[in-house]
Amino acid sequence: MTRTAKGTLRRDQLAAAAADLVLREGPGALTHRRVAAAAGASLSATTYYFADLDELAAAAGTVLAQSWARNAASVLATLDAGPPTGADQAAAAVVAAVLPPGDDDAVRAQYEHLLGAGRNRALARAFAGGRAQVDDVVARVLAAVGLDLPPAIAVALVDGAVVSALSEDRPVRPTARDLLLAAAG
Repeated sequence: MTRTAKGTLRRDQLAAAAADLVLREGPGALTHRRVAAAAGASLSATTYYFADLDELAAAAGTVLAQSWARNAASVLATLDAGPPTGADQAAAAVVAAVLPPGDDDAVRAQYEHLLGAGRNRALARAFAGGRAQVDDVVARVLAAVGLDLPPAIAVALVDGAVVSALSEDRPVRPTARDLLLAAAG
């Protein structure tokens, strides 16, 4: 492995550790020291590859946005076998593309850090930068399932349903599915 490839790999590992830390504990937990510990690296490695916390937060945000796009793409790939039968399954596919895999606790963790991202401008800018990639895949999911909604509207509907469901102790995915169906119907 060349020196450049090793450096790129190390930087990617640090960015992934930062993303995991943001996801588990929120943006406020992001420090060079904590990322170094999570990555099994020296503190000097984090400061070598990332000049400041803003640069580290931006890298974490990019990793997270790419992860969301990959999740949506995996849902899209399952639709290649054929479109869902019925509006319920179509809306459920869109919900699966927008939300992280897992249970309501996984969704809660993602939305908690999304809200916290507004307090970290570099992280928020990285999320905004990755949003186009997510919207592109969600648009293809919407087309594949035959729901006539712009991707930004579909994502906003799911986001609103998540906040309502979590704050009212209702199941997240059925709440989001039902809201999408109401809006598309």
